[in-house]
Amino acid sequence: MTTTPVTVGLIQEAVTTDANANIEHAIKRVREAAERGAQIISLQELFNAPYFCQAQTAERFDLAESIPGPAVERMQKIAQELAVVLIVPIFERQAAGVYRNSAAIVDADGSLLGVYRKMHIPDDPLFYEKYYFTPGDSHISHDEDEHKGANGFRVWNTRYAKIGVLICWDQWYPEAARINALLGAEILFYPTAIGWHPSEKAEHGAAQLDAWRTAQRAHAIANGVFVASANRVGHEDEKGTEGIEFFGHSFISDPFGRILAEAGTEPAVLVAECDRNLIEYTRRNWPFLRDRRIDAYGPILNRYLG
Repeated sequence: MTTTPVTVGLIQEAVTTDANANIEHAIKRVREAAERGAQIISLQELFNAPYFCQAQTAERFDLAESIPGPAVERMQKIAQELAVVLIVPIFERQAAGVYRNSAAIVDADGSLLGVYRKMHIPDDPLFYEKYYFTPGDSHISHDEDEHKGANGFRVWNTRYAKIGVLICWDQWYPEAARINALLGAEILFYPTAIGWHPSEKAEHGAAQLDAWRTAQRAHAIANGVFVASANRVGHEDEKGTEGIEFFGHSFISDPFGRILAEAGTEPAVLVAECDRNLIEYTRRNWPFLRDRRIDAYGPILNRYLG
């Protein structure tokens, strides 16, 4: 079976406190990626706002908006105009008191295919996400209007490829990647906001970056899929702290874990062609899915077995 290649684009940006300016700048970058041939383009996690989770402040819930809402609807128009698929990660207000770290998946005709809601929610110094985000639900919605339902892990059958979308902290979990692959994803997208605590950078920065990159390349290899991770860049301040330095290094990896494109620590637009025939080739030679012992994996449903 022969499949056509698909060209992936990633937007790596620094953000300001002006949401409208962030959106307009993202649109400019999307246009650049499309001009370079990108067909499926991912923005970074919480793309239109600063990383507000550095502190627990109730007023920051005001940054959230509905899906569909102003930011997503603006990106739907651009997707339709450029005939590109867009992954649009925003702070979602689903209902009163229910806020999510979400990504709207917009097809190349501008239609809203659905919403992925981040399943794994971290809670670390300057990453106080559990205060803000309700985790995604674990089941798949069968509502006619799917973007209103709880989607859990699922694959989005876009115009150009079948894609899985996971968000930041999800990228450390092999279970999430495997489920998406088993559902048929050809490319896993990881919109991300990850960086260094400045006081730790000298001692741990290189190792942290390498671990982040290695974990996701391992998902590509273990599942025979492409992986595309879009991070943010820039130092974002928080009163009374050193803030966070987002380290960028967005990248696109093939099913062998080879880096097809990678950014540094400055704003960038990455574009790479993904030959989907490599999925079949890789899985024939490394048949990890064939050799899984699904009869023996029941214990993984326990949190700990020690």
